[in-house]
Amino acid sequence: MDFELKTLDLAGAAAEKCDVLVVLVPENFQAGKDPVSALVSAALAAKDLEPKPGKLLQAYRAQGIAAPRVILAGAGDGSGKRLHSAVQAAVASVKSSPARRLAILVPPGSGADGVRAAVCGTAESSYVYITTKSKPEARELKKVVVCVADAATDREAFVRARAAAAGIEFARELGNLPPNYATPTRLGEEATKLAKAHGFGVEVLGPKEVARIGMGSFMGVAKGSAEPLRFIILRYEGGGKGQAPIVLVGKGITFDTGGISIKPSAEMDEMKFDMGGAASVLGTFRALAELKPRLNVVGLIPTCENMPDGSAYKPGDILTSLSGQTIEVLNTDAEGRLILCDALTYAERFKPRAVIDIATLTGACVVALGGVRSGLFASDEDLAQQLQQAGEDALDPCWRLPLDEEYAEGLKTNFADVANVAGRAGGAVVAAKFLHRFTQNYPWAHLDIAGTAWKGGNNKGSTGRPVGLLLEYLLAQSATGARPAGKDAAPAAKGKPSTKGKKGHAAA
Repeated sequence: MDFELKTLDLAGAAAEKCDVLVVLVPENFQAGKDPVSALVSAALAAKDLEPKPGKLLQAYRAQGIAAPRVILAGAGDGSGKRLHSAVQAAVASVKSSPARRLAILVPPGSGADGVRAAVCGTAESSYVYITTKSKPEARELKKVVVCVADAATDREAFVRARAAAAGIEFARELGNLPPNYATPTRLGEEATKLAKAHGFGVEVLGPKEVARIGMGSFMGVAKGSAEPLRFIILRYEGGGKGQAPIVLVGKGITFDTGGISIKPSAEMDEMKFDMGGAASVLGTFRALAELKPRLNVVGLIPTCENMPDGSAYKPGDILTSLSGQTIEVLNTDAEGRLILCDALTYAERFKPRAVIDIATLTGACVVALGGVRSGLFASDEDLAQQLQQAGEDALDPCWRLPLDEEYAEGLKTNFADVANVAGRAGGAVVAAKFLHRFTQNYPWAHLDIAGTAWKGGNNKGSTGRPVGLLLEYLLAQSATGARPAGKDAAPAAKGKPSTKGKKGHAAA
């Protein structure tokens, strides 16, 4: 889908040639002396249109307006959130129509929020999954003109929004693929294609290389599947050679049966979305390719299946992680933390400025926060604040949860350094405390996206979250040139990271 930014006021929008004209109408709508203003004013006066988010009024062949179809969309107080809701509702109403060219008139003064809402809201609502359908009905919409008061002023916001939309859609498409398509091998191939297309550095390691490194925890999870594991390393190098990178670590369980601790069969198909963290890292790199900010970013994706065959790991097994710490497996369905801990240890060799892991980790986080906000845990105050602000700005919000040491008490065991689960209480925090053990040598944050990475029910599908949050955070760091977190962050390592075994260098 092609987006265009154009300077147009209400009078200009009336003359714009398109199939559908969407007019976003906030509560403080300022009418002019033109056909669009007349239509909106009459609708408001008659109370046929309420300027509440999601409220729509459609007109056909309105006098003086070139577009055959006009949609007036209530936008409430005109905030970014309300504008986004208005765009979503309007675009959803024409999704099944043959409309190919759409124009969206953004209210004057809405700035970057209005532009982002027009671009990302349109992309989100018009998205159609067709990859595995025999008779696909693809997205009809081909061209979207975003009409603003001054295109020159809003150009940067437009470019950022367009990149965010591309990254989010890339992540959604990967997340929606069925598990017999989106295997660990496929994720490695997608990462390689992305890297070659945009000049990223990439390595895709297989079982032998991962064994040589010493990722015993990751390998333990992968043992039960016929699909070989992959460890993906992506490098975007937009900063100087001496600049320490920000490392994104994405959980890539391409299907999670629960292993020997098998899940109930109801809705188990949704466990194809358990690679949402991996998809978000790849989607963020897709967006970086468009914007080319001045910073260095590393993406690490441990990816495998969690299956229950005769060679699968078992409750009671002891795994030796890359850090040298031993882990007693009490529940094989707590596998995400077992693959992430080795990737978090591996992240140390990049001497990172900050490390952020993204994972569909716990059902407990869904209970706590639902599908509105992702769970945020952080060992560094600056990093936590920056991620929270990025989430608010990108309309991809998160909520900070605690990391009190007392939550780790339940992870104590007589047979290893740590157990992989504790009791039911505070499950999301306990999982974060497990990961925290492996992140003592750098500023770290954990995003639990179990409630936000996908939707169930009639709207089942990947959301692409938190690509928007991650991109906004990275761009903020690039724009300010400030260290993302931690006053004593080490400088970047020079040269290619070693893939040789290196145990015991991240003890908690």
